[in-house]
Amino acid sequence: MKKILALLLVLALALSIVACTGTDDPVVTDPQGTEAPTDAPGTDKPTEPGEEPTEPVEPGTSLIAVSLSSEPDTLDPALNSAVDGATLIVHLFSGLAKWSVDAEGNYVIVPDAAEELVDGVLNDDGTVTYTYTLRDGMIWSDGEPVTAENFEFAWKRASSVELGADYGYMFEVIDGFGEEINVTATDEKTLEVTLANAVPYWNELLAFPTYFPVREDVVADETWATDPSTYVSNGPYTMSGWDHNSLITLQKNPDYIDADEVTMDTIEFYLSDDSNNMLANFKSGAWQLIDDVPTNEISSLKEEYPDEFFIQGQIGTYYVCWNVNANILPAGSDLTGVEAEMAQAEIRNAISLLFDRNYIVEEIAQGGQIPASSFVSMGLSDADGSEFYLNAGSSDDYHGYYNTDPSEEVMDANYNAAIEVLKKYYTFDEATQQFTDVPTLDYLYNTSEGHKAIGEYLQSALAGVGINMTMENQEWATFLNTRKEGNYTVARNGWIADYNDPITLLDLWTSASGNNDVQFGKDAHADVAAYDIDLTEYGLDVVVKGGTWAETYDVIIAAVKASTDDAQRYGLMHAAEDLLMSTGAVTPIYYYTDLYMLSDSVSGFFSIPLGYKYFMYTTVE
Repeated sequence: MKKILALLLVLALALSIVACTGTDDPVVTDPQGTEAPTDAPGTDKPTEPGEEPTEPVEPGTSLIAVSLSSEPDTLDPALNSAVDGATLIVHLFSGLAKWSVDAEGNYVIVPDAAEELVDGVLNDDGTVTYTYTLRDGMIWSDGEPVTAENFEFAWKRASSVELGADYGYMFEVIDGFGEEINVTATDEKTLEVTLANAVPYWNELLAFPTYFPVREDVVADETWATDPSTYVSNGPYTMSGWDHNSLITLQKNPDYIDADEVTMDTIEFYLSDDSNNMLANFKSGAWQLIDDVPTNEISSLKEEYPDEFFIQGQIGTYYVCWNVNANILPAGSDLTGVEAEMAQAEIRNAISLLFDRNYIVEEIAQGGQIPASSFVSMGLSDADGSEFYLNAGSSDDYHGYYNTDPSEEVMDANYNAAIEVLKKYYTFDEATQQFTDVPTLDYLYNTSEGHKAIGEYLQSALAGVGINMTMENQEWATFLNTRKEGNYTVARNGWIADYNDPITLLDLWTSASGNNDVQFGKDAHADVAAYDIDLTEYGLDVVVKGGTWAETYDVIIAAVKASTDDAQRYGLMHAAEDLLMSTGAVTPIYYYTDLYMLSDSVSGFFSIPLGYKYFMYTTVE
């Protein structure tokens, strides 16, 4: 079993797990840069603004009603890349491993479909082979037996170019990735997998939804994961209803191999992105957990619900992302190619200095978040056991890539530095202290009062220097795809760690990553040879001058994943973040906390710092 060190580090930040601090993402969290779900048949619909709340759950019933976010983009384990979807999937599927809580309250990885989490065998060529035996008696929700071949198929499908899954790169650690990964079902109960080299977070990957099994005959129907009648799973619950944009209902699976440990019979996930609606239903007793509250209610809710308002440590970063293929130079600029990209990188970094992150966390988010000066979040350790983010950047005066000290002196210095850079590219009116020819920026965000409030602050900060930014909100699933396709200029974003290693936030940005919303190495940016790397100080004979993103950033990440030396791995990860932050295309705002309200009638609930919430062991008084 593997404990997550990050939990202890996050808790060390002195974030209370109970009442008394504010909201996370002022909404839910991203998955992994993502938010959450809700809604299903057999219950009344959640209230809309101005309506009366739904009826509370009857005391003593084995049913819990919760609201995490709006309609999930997908519930296919291979295609999901959101925290909300992952929370549902961990209730519906059983992978080789799962997250649990030990007797001391530590989050641990334990066997699930596997009899045990075995040690790997080191081969002569440096590869590492694991051989897993499946537990007896496991069956799918339609009665078919769960076999090792189901895992082999699922992993090869999820990692395939044909599927093009956002998380396909999660299988890079397995030997043969890029052609066919080296995983084989040697018989019905035995799965053999060979990694390219030792991977410190391998057991955590086994508990990650992308590694869960699916059946070939089931997924042959491309719409299988959209309808309860075709949704076949092997976990603690089955999907009994999906009233789209309203409710998803999960029913306890009596054939689940550990069904005797599952205490909750029915989970209703209401689908809402309206925080006022969520709060009304929580107050009425209709919903026992909500993952968002109105920002203007936070202070009073902390006082009114001291035992039901929670702030929990979470490993992730809320940030603004810029589409590197969107031109933000003034009309008439004659800069092209490398010169244009270097100029826009300087502009993006300058604009990031105009934002007061302390104001955002204290006055808007109010959830105990920490202003972020780097992309890799707090809670992830470095080679020497210290926190990775504390060693980011190269300044002797502060950690990270810019100073987030709230003092007036630092704020003025940041502002002045930003103005001087922007003057190099835009016309500045000294009389009004405003720029006059910056192109209008379009800011994309998903529907949420909290995201809107942060966007409005960013809008006002830019307006103060003459930069106009319009705002566009989209429903969650639409927003995810718009951002992924690069149909935006600037967008709200966020990412929760998938496992306890900094690479989980850094390998998002490789050219082939499906989660690379910034579009690094894609379309026009693929040919921009603007980057330098020198990896000789890490013992590698790699020096690139004027390389593309694929020739530089991708090379660093590949070197990280091929390394088994801690000092080298972590040094390379710092080099990767240095290159990432030099582009200015990722503007960190704060390090996440997880805000939610949980009824004091609920026992047995837990959530982990990776964002997943677990209801299968709950009871409601």
